[in-house]
Amino acid sequence: MSRIGKKPVDFGANIKVSTNGDIITFVAGKNSVDLDTKGNVNFSIDGTVLTFAVKSEAKEHRAFWGTYRALAQNIVTGLTDGYSKQLEINGVGYRAAVQGKILNLQLGFSHDINYELPEGVSAEVVKNVITLKSHDKQKLGQVAAEVRSFRPPEPYKGKGVKYMEEHIVRKAGKTASK
Repeated sequence: MSRIGKKPVDFGANIKVSTNGDIITFVAGKNSVDLDTKGNVNFSIDGTVLTFAVKSEAKEHRAFWGTYRALAQNIVTGLTDGYSKQLEINGVGYRAAVQGKILNLQLGFSHDINYELPEGVSAEVVKNVITLKSHDKQKLGQVAAEVRSFRPPEPYKGKGVKYMEEHIVRKAGKTASK
């Protein structure tokens, strides 16, 4: 029995929820997000509460029960509060700037990296910290991972792009063997 799947999702009055077959549509203001359950779970809307139920006792359906409930809760949280991730740039001459929907990164390569932000993701840069914001948790995590992958932090000096809460395990250099 899924403990997460049992919990109802309360979406409040500011989010409109509608269904069309196996697709649940969440709308808040100008943002709209679809959740396709692909017929793996049963769901019902009662006022401002969305509840999920297991389709059958098959192992896959029980696994999908908690997964789709968690995805629905992430959508509701994203539409009400939004999500943000912070990336820190460490290194001499490493910097970032935002020009419209383009994130310009100078990370020690011979050329600048111009990363086009996808629809629904915004960025702002203050000193050496990039703050990414979105209502879509999955898309935000993907963008943050792609930006980090341009120059992951190295273990000797810690240079590169890292998540703000990430801890880099530092290695000693050559002189440590003496």
